[in-house]
Amino acid sequence: MGTAKRTTTNVLDILTSQHDEVDSLFKQIESGKGDRRALFLQLADKLAAHATVEEQIFYPAVMAKQTSDLLHESVEEHLEIKRVLADLITMAIDHDQFMAKINVLKENVTHHAREEEEAKLFPMLRKSMSEDQLAAIGNELVAKFEALIPTHPYKNVPSETKQAAPLPAI
Repeated sequence: MGTAKRTTTNVLDILTSQHDEVDSLFKQIESGKGDRRALFLQLADKLAAHATVEEQIFYPAVMAKQTSDLLHESVEEHLEIKRVLADLITMAIDHDQFMAKINVLKENVTHHAREEEEAKLFPMLRKSMSEDQLAAIGNELVAKFEALIPTHPYKNVPSETKQAAPLPAI
C-alpha cells in the first residue's frame, strides 16, 4: 500500500491564480465577444468572493507588525473596488458609462492585486511564514471561496460600501 500524496496549496499561489482569472475576465469583457452581462456577473462574483476570503481569512491570518500598514491599505482598496462594483451592478451593460467604469475597476483591481499584494505583501509573507502555514491558510481560503461562489456574492457588495472591513489588532 502506497502513501497518499498530500496536496496543499500555498495561499499566495491561490490568490495569484485568482488575480489571473480576474484579469482574463476583464479581457473577455473588453473584447466585446460573448455575453458581456454573463461575463460581468462572473467577474463580480469572483471579485466579491475574493474580497470576502481575503478580509475574513487571509488578512487576519497574516496580520503582524510588518504587514499591518499594507493590510489596512488593502481593506481601503477593497472598499473603493466595492463602490465601483456596486455602481456597475445596477448599470445596464449598454450604458454609456459602463465600459468607463469597467476600466476604472480594472485599474483599481490591478493596482491592488499586482502592485500591492503580489509585489509588496506576498514577498514579506514568503520570508516570514512557513510553507505549512501558507498551505493551511490556503486550504481554509479555498473552502470558503468555493462555498461562496454558488451564492452569488456580488449581491452583497452594495451593502458593503459604507466602510472598510475591520481588521484584527496586532
